[in-house]
Amino acid sequence: MAYPPDSDNNLPKRLTLKDLSEDDRPREKMQRLGVASLTNVELLAILLRSGSTDCTVIEVAQQMLNMANNNLNDLGQLSLHQLTRLKGVGPTKAITVMAALELGRRRGTMAGTERPTISSSSDVVRIMQPLLADLPHEEFWALFLNRSNRVIDKLRISQGGISGTVVDVRMIIQPAIERLAASIVLVHNHPSGNCKPSPNDKALTQQIGQAAKLFTIKLIDHIIITNGRYFSFTDEGMMEV
Repeated sequence: MAYPPDSDNNLPKRLTLKDLSEDDRPREKMQRLGVASLTNVELLAILLRSGSTDCTVIEVAQQMLNMANNNLNDLGQLSLHQLTRLKGVGPTKAITVMAALELGRRRGTMAGTERPTISSSSDVVRIMQPLLADLPHEEFWALFLNRSNRVIDKLRISQGGISGTVVDVRMIIQPAIERLAASIVLVHNHPSGNCKPSPNDKALTQQIGQAAKLFTIKLIDHIIITNGRYFSFTDEGMMEV
């Protein structure tokens, strides 16, 4: 089923970027000064293309940011239904914004040609926070490292709901063995925003650590990520496997 169009020929004209004064048009500003010169509102306006019958596209973009507390991470958590509740934003516009935010998230997770080295919890967070921080559901990942602490691979182990996800220890140990990993880092997110580990998190960490030890693989950390914060078992002296 196709999405309905964002506009109707029978409706009053919507205000577009062309209706703005030349100095206020973000496309022209980008051409003159470069994309880095644009504000978040102006970048959103380019994606939206047009406003509503009552508001310019800049005003609609600002209203959309206001819905997310002027925070792009919070904006990335809004659903299609939530975005389309804004006047002047139909499914096509909402999908365009969601796709752009997802591209930004994926770009943040792309590693360079050289495998990143993990020397601290912050190195892990730098890799994984763009991927996990603003998800509305919980995901559990494992990073597999070689003897030089370089990342061989990262793998999503499971995906669950808001309050948790089921993790099978075998789904971590088997790929670690296949990749000849020397060590493992566990990472998962808490959509609630509370980065403190639950009793289940602690028990699972012990279970995976003991299983990895049987294959001379070391579990070196378990990191819980939220939007803007994280908790490291190693940093808190809790990696007693």
